[in-house]
Amino acid sequence: MDKRDYYEVLGVSKTATADEIKSAYRKKAKVLHPDVNKDDPKAEEKFKEVQEAYAVLSDENKRKMYDQFGHAGVSGNGPSAGGYGGAYTNFDGVDFDFGDIFDSFFGGGFGGFSGFGGGRGSTSRAQRGSDILMRLDLDFEEAVFGTEKKFNLDVVEDCSECHGRGGFDKQECSTCHGNGTITSEQRTILGSFMSKTTCPDCKGKGYTFKRKCSECSGKGKVKENKKITINIPAGINTGDRQRVSGKGNPGTNGGSNGDLYIEFVVGEHKYFRRENDDIYLEVPLTLTEAIGGCKKEIPTLYGNVKINIPQGTDSGDKQRIKGKGIDNKFRKNKGDMYLIFKVYMPKRLSREQKQLIDRLSVTDMDTNETVDFNQFTRKNA
Repeated sequence: MDKRDYYEVLGVSKTATADEIKSAYRKKAKVLHPDVNKDDPKAEEKFKEVQEAYAVLSDENKRKMYDQFGHAGVSGNGPSAGGYGGAYTNFDGVDFDFGDIFDSFFGGGFGGFSGFGGGRGSTSRAQRGSDILMRLDLDFEEAVFGTEKKFNLDVVEDCSECHGRGGFDKQECSTCHGNGTITSEQRTILGSFMSKTTCPDCKGKGYTFKRKCSECSGKGKVKENKKITINIPAGINTGDRQRVSGKGNPGTNGGSNGDLYIEFVVGEHKYFRRENDDIYLEVPLTLTEAIGGCKKEIPTLYGNVKINIPQGTDSGDKQRIKGKGIDNKFRKNKGDMYLIFKVYMPKRLSREQKQLIDRLSVTDMDTNETVDFNQFTRKNA
């Protein structure tokens, strides 16, 4: 039977990069391996085809010869004629990760095959615990000025009785003789391999204790419900996070605990609006206050202040009060306060008020001179 095009076998284009070819090969090899497809009589043939294609296309010189002369240019460079069990290791330049295949066959239990990594260290190495994220609600004022918060939290810490060791009178593990792993021979259809697995008695540590700690049942860690106190700096805003060291999930094999991260959610204020470290306040004005200007007492975060509102202030006009925003200790910044004026128009007028408005209506507001509207109308007719 004629051989298929190698690019077609791997499912890549003729312009594929070396990394793309390698990735395609790994995916095909995992799917087509005979041990995964025991019911397919052509599984071995398909797997050899993938191996052969990769052996050529992964080699720069062989790939050039194949691109120029086709299969004739690389004849003799394919897999050996040997039977299944030895044919898959006789390719020059083939970078095949048998550990990946073993993981798919045996659920990862053979990661300790000699020559493919594993062994003591991967299981007994100290590992830091994962971090924990929790959310904490703050009032507007608590976030602005800072506060102290206390709450209960389940934390896992080193056992005080055994100081985190898990037992007393340490001794070499009699099962693995201090190695932390047990070596055994594994027979598969690919042949025999030496396998290293974690010692079940010492869990890869290489030692045991004559007497297990009764306080922590040999775990070295105990869970306790503790009251945690944190000082929240002034200026915290929604989304900011604060770290509490060592209050996360417990580590393994003597590893340190993770950290606790507290993410804050800040409530709104009845009058003030916050944008970063600046504070905005809407200030209502009557029509006469807006027209004639006035002095007003304005609330700020730090107490009331008196301000001058100029004549002719309109709705939407803005006035800044420097330094009256948030004194942010968290980011070392200080904001300002902005007053946004809103002029409220009267809904009803008395006869006297209406007469005053009528008098204003015939006055040039810039020169305060009376305007002859009849003359104005005739002039612009």
